[in-house]
Amino acid sequence: MGTLTYRILLKKEPEGGYTVTVPSLSGCVTYGDTIEEAVEMAREAIEVYLESLKEHGEEIPTEEETLERILSVEAHA
Repeated sequence: MGTLTYRILLKKEPEGGYTVTVPSLSGCVTYGDTIEEAVEMAREAIEVYLESLKEHGEEIPTEEETLERILSVEAHA
């Protein structure tokens, strides 16, 4: 299948470290104490996730048709 590319989102946690989610892979979430560790953990989580999909004969999602935008909205208190 070659190389696949996935966006990851890192969220700094109040108690320290970073939670990482992979929007295109539902439920693929991991954590690392540093950004570098979180990114490496995400790489491993994605590889395991894709291997599981392959073993179960499920389709492997890609981000080829994914568009990304960032919106700013007013927050009213």
